[in-house]
Amino acid sequence: MGAVMLQGTGSDVGKSVLVAGLCRAFSNRGLAVRPFKPQNMSNNAAVTPEGGEIGRAQALQAIAARVPPHADMNPVLLKPQSDRTAQVIVNGAPAATLGAGDYQRRKAEWLDQVLAAYRRLRAQCDIVVVEGAGSPAEINLRAGDIANMGFARAAGVPVVLVGDIDRGGVIASIVGTRAVIEPEDAAMIRAFLINKFRGDPHLFDDGFAEIERRAGWDGLGVVPWLPAAARLPAEDAVVLDRARAAGEGPLIAVPMLSRIANFDDFDALAHEPGVRLAMIPPGTPLPGDAALVIVPGTKATIADLAFFRAQGWDVDLAAHVRRGGRVLGICGGYQMLGRSIADPDGIEGPRETVEGLGFLPIATVLAPAKTVRPITGEHVEGGAPFSGYEIHCGVTRADPDASPLLRFADGARDGVDAGQIAGCYVHGLFDDPTSRGHWLARIGVASDGTVRADVIDAALDEIAETLEQVLDIDRLMAIAKEAE
Repeated sequence: MGAVMLQGTGSDVGKSVLVAGLCRAFSNRGLAVRPFKPQNMSNNAAVTPEGGEIGRAQALQAIAARVPPHADMNPVLLKPQSDRTAQVIVNGAPAATLGAGDYQRRKAEWLDQVLAAYRRLRAQCDIVVVEGAGSPAEINLRAGDIANMGFARAAGVPVVLVGDIDRGGVIASIVGTRAVIEPEDAAMIRAFLINKFRGDPHLFDDGFAEIERRAGWDGLGVVPWLPAAARLPAEDAVVLDRARAAGEGPLIAVPMLSRIANFDDFDALAHEPGVRLAMIPPGTPLPGDAALVIVPGTKATIADLAFFRAQGWDVDLAAHVRRGGRVLGICGGYQMLGRSIADPDGIEGPRETVEGLGFLPIATVLAPAKTVRPITGEHVEGGAPFSGYEIHCGVTRADPDASPLLRFADGARDGVDAGQIAGCYVHGLFDDPTSRGHWLARIGVASDGTVRADVIDAALDEIAETLEQVLDIDRLMAIAKEAE
């Protein structure tokens, strides 16, 4: 059939959720569908069955399409390590670490690989739903672009422009995009849609018509605010700023590191009725009444260890431990809880060895080789099964008499369980209800037993049903047929 690309008038306009919803809607119609994002930027990565890294949103979109995630769905992934550098993942594997200026100069080098990945997906299915990044209105980034119009024109994929009415100014954002982009780019846009509308959509009928008149594009419809989106894993850490503890039960606190990674580890905990989950922002002390503090993953362990100390969280954590509170470190957080972290090859920055927080009898050496794989096994204590994934650089050695936390299916051991304090490399420990129940039992709470995958699947079906009702899906499919 073809392909269609959703581009936005800005970041965070809801493209990822819309692409996921459309993938499910097309799948529900009996079509073979694949998601695709040429270039993504996120530290919330997912691991594919073959051991590649892609953005979390593309993994979610693969679930929506009812297919396994694959590196072809996100051939270029940028993982920020600092304000000015990022690791570049190409076809699922690390390719370079570049400064922002270097990447802007070199990004066109990866266009051929982006197009090759897209064509492989196109050959597998009836329709590819493509997600842009940022906005085509960022014309200062147009040269060498592979994420928006650069890809659309090279691949011959028609575009639908998404405007976010919730943030205001949607008429100006859509019409303004038409005004600032090149005529050749504007010619790729076949239609627009409005996203995140609250209230009666007919109140926007005049505005909708005015956009059609001024921009010269057809409107496909107005998408309401989608409550089901809150039940989906988020890719952008901006959502963490809105996460606050509510309800009753023991408090689980997660400090928001500056390069926090794979923070969807905690989604299942956020929906457990027997606990309160709080993401603790910088400048805020770790709460004194927390039952469990989880030190999360990070893309820059040594830098975030310094950041952790700069917030005074090291002092807060020591006080938490003295009060008898429990601690869990995941991936980079696990490394930080040890005695030392060495970076002899300058993987994250300067070649140095730094002192860890000293809560676990481990030492970590960062190394160029990266471990990226799905993993299954069981908790050594109690035997609760888990399934998750590893995604980290470095090797961690524990003292010979340290008790391991996890036993992998192949017999290997991971992590340290010191009772009150524990840590491991595995992400996704809380998604499985049995594994989540094992951890909640440590703070005296019974899990509700919800299967996270079922929650996500139901939310995708709800979103797809709404999109079928409010969008001209038949027109969208006709646009997709125009793809070269």
